[in-house]
Amino acid sequence: MLSPPKTTAELMQRVDAIAGLTLGEIAQHYQFKVPENLLKEKGWMGQLIEYVLGASAGSKPVPDFELLGIELKTLPIGYNGKPLETTYVSVVPLIDVTGLQWENSVVRHKLSHVLWLPILAERDIAPIDRTIGSGFLWKPSATQEAAIRRDWEEQLELITLGRVEEINGHLGEVMQIRPKAANSKALTDAIGPHGKAIKTLPRGFYLKTQFTADILKSQFGA
Repeated sequence: MLSPPKTTAELMQRVDAIAGLTLGEIAQHYQFKVPENLLKEKGWMGQLIEYVLGASAGSKPVPDFELLGIELKTLPIGYNGKPLETTYVSVVPLIDVTGLQWENSVVRHKLSHVLWLPILAERDIAPIDRTIGSGFLWKPSATQEAAIRRDWEEQLELITLGRVEEINGHLGEVMQIRPKAANSKALTDAIGPHGKAIKTLPRGFYLKTQFTADILKSQFGA
């Protein structure tokens, strides 16, 4: 992996250097191994981007570029320039949630300063032929942060009340909670009705596509 960028300017130089290239071209340039079956290696694209940009956080609950306080988010987009899927933010805490505050939340830390990297990833384009777009830095406006915070607080309250099983993707104006597990056997502890512990699927926070589409629109004016 490249050493972590020491400045925001250095990070953006790396971002600009890969704009317009395909994932295959980047992998070849940096001699990064391409798996034989990319459909089974869904994390490969993220690992490649983290490698060439020098992201250092790994799986720690801190921004990917720890020194700079900047989180990396790849954003698959279609031919129309709109996001193809929701954007994963972080794991949802399902136990010991009483007393959690927005100001200290992982979601707030992750989304306080984001490097968005659009990738043309329409379904009919082979993964190695998908093209990197122009990456850009983003900080949420007061209105955007208020909306994210509201969704975080309202859904965390349901978890605190033991109502995790009532949460679905329709809740939340800009951020939803959905199951996040490789399979249905990967259960974790959560607060159930009447405060009793239950087993349930791990959950993740995801930004809805309309929210990320608005971010793209404000950046590129499309």
